[in-house]
Amino acid sequence: MKRGRMPFELSDKLVIGISSRALFDLERENEIFEKGGVQPYADYQRHHEEVGLAPGTAFPLVEALLGLNALIAGKQFVEVVLMSRNSPDTGLRAMNAIEKAALPVTRAAFTGGEPITRYLEAFKVDLFLSKSADDVETALDAGFAAAQLYAPPDHEVGHPDGRIRIAFDGDAVLFSPESEQIFQTQGLEAFVAHERAKRHVAMGEGPFAKLLLMLSELQKQFPARDCPVRIAIVTARSSPTHARVIHTLRAWNVAVDEAFFLGGVSKDEVLASFGAHIFFDDQDTHVARAARRVPSAKVPNRLLTA
Repeated sequence: MKRGRMPFELSDKLVIGISSRALFDLERENEIFEKGGVQPYADYQRHHEEVGLAPGTAFPLVEALLGLNALIAGKQFVEVVLMSRNSPDTGLRAMNAIEKAALPVTRAAFTGGEPITRYLEAFKVDLFLSKSADDVETALDAGFAAAQLYAPPDHEVGHPDGRIRIAFDGDAVLFSPESEQIFQTQGLEAFVAHERAKRHVAMGEGPFAKLLLMLSELQKQFPARDCPVRIAIVTARSSPTHARVIHTLRAWNVAVDEAFFLGGVSKDEVLASFGAHIFFDDQDTHVARAARRVPSAKVPNRLLTA
């Protein structure tokens, strides 16, 4: 009787599902597909099958996260799965590029044009990163943390101490969007009054709350002084509405490393100083500006656009 291999467990790891366009610069290839269709795209990919690819927006983040697996012998913290609408044939170029870049990414899903979302649960994905707005919105609707990546900054981002630095907006990203909806529909004065009255009431979870909790648990695997992951909240809130953020994090038993309550000050300068590997926000204006300084991604907010 043939003895099978023990199944590889994904449920105890931080699993990142990532599209090939998020990991590599495939904008020329995508343009060929958009203008000419499947066959010219397939021909181009085959012809360039052994040609490497430049890093995409999420490459530095993925490379850094995978580096965590080398820090403690026998401990794997992160798994990255390439998830693409490519066919297995056209997807071979991305896998070849992964090998050339020496990234330890060995698992992939090529769906041949079918929706990727149906496979996120099978791979236990905790965060899905893509350049496709449709795929990201479908993933969010299915209950997964997902974000649409913008173009990478045109310069290399410095990362103090060599740590992995992840920055989040608060409302509609980490926290539920109800408070922001009050601001959008009733104005600043009503928002401040509401948050002051609710300062000791924890906000509901937003689409990235579970990811924050997982990152917090990952941090606890390392001594606090030597933790390789640093988390920041960068929000337009200011005093007195900052208090509800602090009380919510206490209720969640999460201690972020840094928090910036900017009260309308632009986020991009702070994010550049922080050295973010990635910044998640729900508003185009913030993401577009931040993307010029650090890798950035939009978390679509359906409640505010409905």
